[in-house]
Amino acid sequence: MPSPTATLRRGLPDRYLTPEDLVALFSLESVETVYAWRRKRTGPPGFRVGKHVRYDPDAVRAWIDQQTAQDDE
Repeated sequence: MPSPTATLRRGLPDRYLTPEDLVALFSLESVETVYAWRRKRTGPPGFRVGKHVRYDPDAVRAWIDQQTAQDDE
């Protein structure tokens, strides 16, 4: 199985993303940043599956598009 970093270099995978995937995707220093985004509701929307947080790749892409559109304004 390829590493999350290798998978994300080729684009978003066709599966729900983990917080660790977001750390690799955005080159963050810690998974705590992803959890802080979730608490503050500033990052991509996530959802719980039991005790785990997952992110829909389409929602992450939409969030990225929204962030880049704001930068263009």
